Order: sequence, then C-alpha cells, then structure tokens
Amino acid sequence: MHDGQDQNAQALAELAGRTMFERDPASQALRMVLDDIRPGYARMTMTVRADMLNGHATCHGGYIFMLADSAFAFACNSHNLSTVGAGCTIDYLAPGRAGDVLVAEATEQALQGKTGVYDVTVKAADGRTIALFRGKSHRIGGTVAPVDA
Repeated sequence: MHDGQDQNAQALAELAGRTMFERDPASQALRMVLDDIRPGYARMTMTVRADMLNGHATCHGGYIFMLADSAFAFACNSHNLSTVGAGCTIDYLAPGRAGDVLVAEATEQALQGKTGVYDVTVKAADGRTIALFRGKSHRIGGTVAPVDA
C-alpha cells in the first residue's frame, strides 16, 4: 500500500474503533481503555479492581478473558467490516493482582475471505505474561461505522 492507502486504512480503523467503543457497555463497565488501533491490531488496558478478585485474591479469569476478547473484537473490526468471534482459546500463565494494569495486544495473524485468526497477549505492566488468547473471527456483512461512498 502507498501512504494514501495506509492513511485511509488507519483513519477507517480509528473510526471503527471509536464507533464500536461508544456502543460497548461491557468494555466501558470494566473501565477498559482502547489505547491503540490500527488495521489488524488493537491494544486495550484494564486495571484489576478489588471486585475483580476471586477466592485466591487474584484476578478472576473471566475478567482476563473479557479484556482479551475485547481487544480481539476491536482488532478484527478494525477494517470497518462487521466481524464476530467464531471461537477462541485462552491459556492463563500468571495471576493478575489487585492494582495491576493489564495490557492486551491483539494482532491479526491471517485474514482470508470472511475468516480471520488473531493472537492476543495479555501482560501486566511489569512485563509478566498473564495469558495468551487465540481467536477466530467471521465477517457477517455490513460495516461498523457508516462511510461515505
């Protein structure tokens, strides 16, 4: 792609990200922040609150999963083509603790036709890898944000 196409793709990713986040009460309720979005990529952060802890005083895996899943969703919709998750797996590697700022980076690994594969790495701010997530996406038709023809 030349620079104009790169700029257009980036502008479209940012528009799709803003539009999606505005209508995403789940991510908003967990106080997730969309820190960066590019075509095929998204980075989101979330601070582990006391009410997110399980009986072991570590972050409940469901919250870690939600952060990874949200980053996955933003990455696979970054082309402004409405896309949903078709399946995913997660491996928990280290505990998240109260006060940790978790960073989820989602990266497109493959996109062919209506199907995509995305890897998400969730890390704590101190560099510990908390979880690895892989999601498979399916394009359902339509756009995330309306665009002028």
